[in-house]
Amino acid sequence: MKKVYVEITNACNLNCNFCIHNSRKQEFMTLDNFKIILKKLDGYTKYLYLHVLGEPLLHPLINEFIDEAYNNSFNVNITSNGYLIDRIKTKNIRQLNVSLHSFLGDESAFVKYLDKILNKADLLDKTYISLRFWVKSDFLDLTLYIINNRYHTNITLKKLEKQHSIRVNNHIFINLFHEFIWPDLNNTKSSSKGTCYALRDHFGILVDGTVVPCCLDSKGIINLGNIYKDEVCDILNSKRVCKMKDGFLQNMKEEELCQKCFFLNNEE
Repeated sequence: MKKVYVEITNACNLNCNFCIHNSRKQEFMTLDNFKIILKKLDGYTKYLYLHVLGEPLLHPLINEFIDEAYNNSFNVNITSNGYLIDRIKTKNIRQLNVSLHSFLGDESAFVKYLDKILNKADLLDKTYISLRFWVKSDFLDLTLYIINNRYHTNITLKKLEKQHSIRVNNHIFINLFHEFIWPDLNNTKSSSKGTCYALRDHFGILVDGTVVPCCLDSKGIINLGNIYKDEVCDILNSKRVCKMKDGFLQNMKEEELCQKCFFLNNEE
């Protein structure tokens, strides 16, 4: 398995309009439970992404979680809205993705917000930093202006829109993504045709231990088991999982939630 998403909290400090929002009980994973997960994932993956929903930097033990995973030979990846980036005290992070499109405020506030993020990015010089925007996000032009001046680059919006990913320096990148619609059983659009990388290169674990096929099943609709009660091998070899994987290989979506998901072709 290439990677596993581990939701250490489903709480968030923002209320972004593009987010599906948490409908579950707000929780923070304990460090002891995280250690159980690390032990159970040993041999299945080396890459952990500490989010599904929620803002991982809200967790009061975020640095302890990162260091615990690192000390157990996992590569730690974090996706954050960046507001709490100063809470990061450890350097044991493989990649930090910052969703700049989540910023809410005026231009002067954005300049301060971005400066704080870039200051931390410069300190985390061994960590890959991905500065992420939706296509046509606010402050994209301003961001390029600031980055070009700070790092003596010449990144144009036209070039970014064409390439979608540009290296700023040896460890900082700026990335452009199409906004997507979260899969939801209430979505009107549906198709049984399609494939996915879920369960073939990744799966997710929600804060209560529920195992889900991917990081977009934020409500735990496709409940494949519980990491605290079930063995990973039993979950991944269950009839339901095998049926889903076989379906994806045949360009078929077996689960209703998957039929309501168009992440891989969100340009439609």
